Formats: sequence, structure tokens, C-alpha cells
Amino acid sequence: MPGDALKEKLKQLHCHFTWDLQKENVDLDDLTYRSQDSSNAGAINQATSYNQLAFVNFLQGNYEEAIQNLKEAEKILNGNHKGEFERISIITYGNFAWVHYHMGHLTEAQSYLNKLEVICKALGDVPRYTSMLPEMYGEKGWSLLKSTADNYEEAKECFEKALEEDPDNTEWIMGYTTALSQLESFSRTPESDKQRQAVTHVRQVVELDPDDSVAVVPLTLKLPDFSEKQEANGLVKEPPQKATDLPYVFQYAAKFYRQKRTVEKGIKLLKEALEITPNFFHNEMAMCYKGRRRNMQKTPFCRNHHCLLSELICQCKYHFEKTYENSLSSAIKSQLDFANFCEVIGDCSKADEIYSNLVKLKNTCPESMQKICLYAGSFELHHKKSEFDAINLLLKGLKVDYDSNERKMCQKELENWADRKLCRYQHDGKALGIKALVYQLDGNKSKAIEYFQKALMIDPCNEEYLSALCELCLSIKSQNDD
Repeated sequence: MPGDALKEKLKQLHCHFTWDLQKENVDLDDLTYRSQDSSNAGAINQATSYNQLAFVNFLQGNYEEAIQNLKEAEKILNGNHKGEFERISIITYGNFAWVHYHMGHLTEAQSYLNKLEVICKALGDVPRYTSMLPEMYGEKGWSLLKSTADNYEEAKECFEKALEEDPDNTEWIMGYTTALSQLESFSRTPESDKQRQAVTHVRQVVELDPDDSVAVVPLTLKLPDFSEKQEANGLVKEPPQKATDLPYVFQYAAKFYRQKRTVEKGIKLLKEALEITPNFFHNEMAMCYKGRRRNMQKTPFCRNHHCLLSELICQCKYHFEKTYENSLSSAIKSQLDFANFCEVIGDCSKADEIYSNLVKLKNTCPESMQKICLYAGSFELHHKKSEFDAINLLLKGLKVDYDSNERKMCQKELENWADRKLCRYQHDGKALGIKALVYQLDGNKSKAIEYFQKALMIDPCNEEYLSALCELCLSIKSQNDD
């Protein structure tokens, strides 16, 4: 069949369709939101964002939108890199070929393969339809960074390969730095080698291109970790003056001020940013107002204190609601931020509404599902006092096989609940079962068996406990036989 032969050729390409970006491990709606944010807000890798948005639209069945996204990427590349357009369009053309193939447009798919063959032949590479250029590794690195934490290490390796060929390319240095920062954040190892390397590489970008606002602002966020606040303060004043075409730089600068608890400066910057890009940055603005409210609560009572506090709550809620309106219905972070704020101000009915909608989401990536279970479960436990629903949600988050801080927090909430229960009543079957499950996940098989046996004395027909106990006993027997 002609289509089968064409597909074999397409498999030789290097593009989003061959990079093993697994649909089941990615929150597609959240990725769409973040890719739209990057493409609309003037990000340095804008064409990359459109390429990724095209792939996400393809996964969601929006083929025509995917084609339009790729046309935008092609337009940006042609406008910004006329002298190198062909070599940096390899990934975009590869994506075009794959989308047309899935649409049944085999002639169009073959035409893009023909274009790629001409480009790669001129470059002198052995592969017929692709070329292992630093641009290819760089774009793959950015795409991996925008998917899931599982891909951060591979993203770092991609940027390393890109920098082997072009060591002074500031975009690849920033990609490498971002990967290091993400790995440091994900592993939660403060003052780590990765963090120090990240600062070193961002400084390198600033030295190579002193006007690079994109490099300066993340450096200001990292420098305070090394007690170099004077340098950070000096740098953060400059980016907004240079970044009218990169409004998202304001967001980084505002975050710097918020972390320093000088939120007034952050609010001022974000107001300027919202004039440039009205539909973005509301979430960061809301977080600034939230920080300002928290600061005010810590200060002594002053004149008009109550009125000022009420105004801050209104501003905060307004910007959270704008974030919610402008984002996709299932953009997880903005909804969790909004729900958490509603909890803080006592609007539990709104928080309940948001959490109820979130727990119904399907095809959510593991990390996002654990966050939803943690926040919604804690809300059920501490605000609604609904232990049954809370425990089920926290258990659901715990059982998602993905190592994250949220999973550890689900486990801690469950442990604390079980300990409180068992202090009051030693024969609580649910609490005993949870203790057993926690011991099992921690690898303490003997303790897990002990607690499953205790739980089964209370609830002898519980199939989950019976199955877990049987599995543990067989595992120990197998170890002893060996």
C-alpha cells in the first residue's frame, strides 16, 4: 500500500511525531494553554511553541488547527531567519508531512518529504530526510521541557548536544539552564550543583549578550539563593525597560519582587505588562495581591486596615477569576490557585465547585492528578470534614505511580489521619489498612503484612487487603527461596 511505504519514510524524520512524546503522560489541555501563552507572549522560542501546539492539536484531533499552527511557525522562521530558513525548517516540514499523512493527504505529505530530501542533500548529511543539526536538538529540548518532568533529563542532554556544535548560542544555553533549574526544582535539592551550574550559564548568556532580558530575569530569581542580592537588585531594574516586545519578562521580574516581599513593585510591573498583553499574567498579579494581603495581616492594625484588606481580597479574586476565564477549562494550575485562595478567604462553596470539576477530569497526566487529589482531598478533610471522600481522594493520589512531592504529601496526610484514628480506637479497619499500604509503598514488607493482617481481622472480606497480603507473602517467600 502506498500509505504504508510513505509511513516508513516518515518514521525516519526527527520531529514531534517521532520524539516519543507520549499522550498518556501529558496533560494536553494544560500543555495547550502553556504553548499558547508562549506563542502569544513573544517567547524566544515562539516558532517552537507553534510546532508543539500543532502536535497537541493533532493529538486532540484538531488537524486543521494543527496545519494553521505550522503555517505560523513557518512564517516566523521565514521572517526571523531568512538566511537559514531551510535548515531550521526541517522539524516544521516534518510535522507538516505527518499531519497531512494522518489527514489522508498523501500527495502533500510526500511533497514535504521531497522538500526535506532536497534540504538534507544540500547539507551533505547521510540521512535522506533529516539532519542532526543543533537546531533540531535545541527544539527537541524545548519541547521536552514543556511536556513532563520525566523528560527533563533528556531535554538537558539535547541542549548539551546542541551546544557541542554551537557553544555560544544563547538560546541553547538558556535551554540548558532551564533544564538544570527544572531538574533542581523537581529533585528539591537546595544549593545543588545543578542550581550553581544554572546560575553560571545564565551569567554566560548575559556576558555574551548584555541586552538579553530573557537571560537576566531568571538569573535574578536564582541569585538570592546565593546571597548576592545586590547584584540581583541591579539586574532586575533593567529587563522591563528593554522588553516591550517580550511582555512575559515582566512576569519573571514581578516574581522576583514577590519572593523578596516587595510586592508593590511587582504589581506596578504587571500593570504595565497587562497593558501590552491584556489576557495574560493575571495569575501572577493575583499571587502578588495575595502576598500583599498576607504582609498586611502581619502588620499592626492601622487606619482603614479593614477597608484595605477587603480591597486586596477583591483585587486578588478579580485576577484569579480573569486567569480562570482566559485559561482552558482544565488548566490545572490556575484552577488550583483560585480554589486555594477561595479556601483562604472562606469562600468554600466556590472552592468546592472548582475541586468537584477538577476531580472529574479524565486523561490527566499523573503529576496533575496527584496535585488535584492532594488539594481536593485536603479540602474535604479540613474544611468539609468529609473523611470518607478525603481518604478516597488522598489514596487515589498515593496510588498514582509517579514520584512527586504531591504524592509524598498525600502519604503524609493519610499517615497523620490514620495515627489520629488509631490513637482514639486501635481497631479502626480503614486506618489499619492505610498504615499497611504506606508501609508497603515504603518497602517495609514485614510491617505491611502485620497491619494488613490486623485490618483483615476487622474487615475479613476486603479484597484489596487480601490481594496485597497475598502479594507480600509471595514476595517474601520468593526472596527466601532465592
